[in-house]
Amino acid sequence: MIFLVNLARVVFAPLLGEFITFFEVNRATVGFVATLVWLGSATLRVPTGWALTRIPRHRVVLGTGLVLVLASALTASATSIEMLMVGAAAMGLASGAYFVAANPLVSELYPERVGRAMGIHGTASQLAAVFVAPFVTLVLAVAPALIERFGIVSAPWQLVFVCIGIAAAVVTLVLFFAARSTDLPDAGSSDRDLLSAVRKEWRIILTGVVILGATGFVWQGLFNFYELYMVSKGLSEATARNMLTVIFGAGVPAFFFSGRLADRLPRVPYILGVLVAFVLSLLVLTQLSGLLPLLAITAVVGYVIHSLFPALDTYLLDTLPDESRGSAYSVYSFGMMIFQANGAGAVGYLTEFFSFNEVYIGLALGLGVVVGSLVGLQRLGRIPN
Repeated sequence: MIFLVNLARVVFAPLLGEFITFFEVNRATVGFVATLVWLGSATLRVPTGWALTRIPRHRVVLGTGLVLVLASALTASATSIEMLMVGAAAMGLASGAYFVAANPLVSELYPERVGRAMGIHGTASQLAAVFVAPFVTLVLAVAPALIERFGIVSAPWQLVFVCIGIAAAVVTLVLFFAARSTDLPDAGSSDRDLLSAVRKEWRIILTGVVILGATGFVWQGLFNFYELYMVSKGLSEATARNMLTVIFGAGVPAFFFSGRLADRLPRVPYILGVLVAFVLSLLVLTQLSGLLPLLAITAVVGYVIHSLFPALDTYLLDTLPDESRGSAYSVYSFGMMIFQANGAGAVGYLTEFFSFNEVYIGLALGLGVVVGSLVGLQRLGRIPN
């Protein structure tokens, strides 16, 4: 299920060029489409947190599967850029509700090895990001023949969302039967007051929002335009598209190992070290050209940024107590997503006036200031451990 909900979020990145051609719009407009996916992902996070105080987590996860099926159908039928925007936001709704419900559920299923469990869960998510570019390439290649023969859709890119919707329907049904035969935990049964949880845990919530809100803003602006960025550095369109596979592929071992490292290392220093590495690798990326150097630094950037996600989830979910975990995590998740969701739109707008390199250098330096402040607060003992 996490494979599909993450695929629904990242599938827009390799399709931005298709949208520009089909709807005859500019980069700023398609950047806003990508932003709407992540704003949609933010929208239901707090309501989902409230729902989790009354509904078992696995039922909410099943509900997200149904939302994804309907959202995929809506997006596949888009005939205008405005309708595509609505579909993009709807695709995001499913993912936002899923992560708020499923991440605490996974941590409670494996309370003795939260980092390992979150790493495995995140690895499945990351496989979707790795799969997205080849998946889109394959569908776009076979779509014309299928359209001519069956007339399923009017444009090749629409078939991408048809496939996601069918897969989501099947997996939701399988998950329903799996949940019926599983002895599910009741660790979240005492989490019944969302506002009280926020008042008690606001420091760790704020820490998570600052870390992933700022870093995610830069990451959103980077990966959604990575194909176009690589083209601007002289790579062919096919090669540039598959660089997305490299940057996401490097995240598979990152999720797998980083979750385990988060179980073993001091978590806050480890997280801050990952942030410093991301800023430095992004600055290096802006200075390189040529296929092999870009391939190498793309792998480094991908590994570093994806190391952050399981480490931060482990830090939050293992630190938050049973009686406030779901509620506090949903508020953190909403806050950080609101910030990071605007990254693609911001980069799409800024690149109308500046080059990609200039925009990414500015973002890296700005994130460097945030990271430096966090390091200072850590040394003063002001960040919760």
